[in-house]
Amino acid sequence: MRAPAVGEVTREEGQRRAVEELSDPLYGEQEPSLLDRFLSWLDQLLAGLAADAPDFLGGWTVLGPLLVVVAVLVVWLIVWLRPTRGGRAGVPVHEGTPMSATDHRAAADRHEGAGDFAAAVTERLRAISVDLEERAVITPRAGRTATELAAEASAVLPAEAEGLSEGARIFNDVAYGDRPATADSARFLRELDTRLRAARPAGEVSR
Repeated sequence: MRAPAVGEVTREEGQRRAVEELSDPLYGEQEPSLLDRFLSWLDQLLAGLAADAPDFLGGWTVLGPLLVVVAVLVVWLIVWLRPTRGGRAGVPVHEGTPMSATDHRAAADRHEGAGDFAAAVTERLRAISVDLEERAVITPRAGRTATELAAEASAVLPAEAEGLSEGARIFNDVAYGDRPATADSARFLRELDTRLRAARPAGEVSR
């Protein structure tokens, strides 16, 4: 076998360098997402269908409705596959400096009185969360979302399950900016807080 000349890269050395290059994390970061790959495949498929439609699909009479169905499917997939807003499954109820339930209630009352209903909703649900933790109705846990709070508290306070679920929805709508908070939503959370303060876990004997 001929010895490689000075500076010449052998096949084995070339393979080794290629493996090292492709193992660079940068390549993984640049890989297209599942949604990107799907949309690329769909684009190629539609291009092929459009080109061959007159031959085997009966022209635009058939291709038109098919494209409408595909478009609806694409929109649904984009919504379903898109990353969760903020990269999280939900917004944590508590962020910032820890406060007592009393402090959160006072803040909620101030905001509601000033017409800042978004802040009132946020502080009221935080008051509910801290109060339930202080009373050992639920176990204290950092990073708990409103949806998780509602699910865990509902398991212990089933009579308030519907109210807890609605309260979590209102909080999430405000946190994500999907809907503006209103006086009614602030009032709903305030009344839910009042009921939960008097509620006792299922099976617990009231004193």
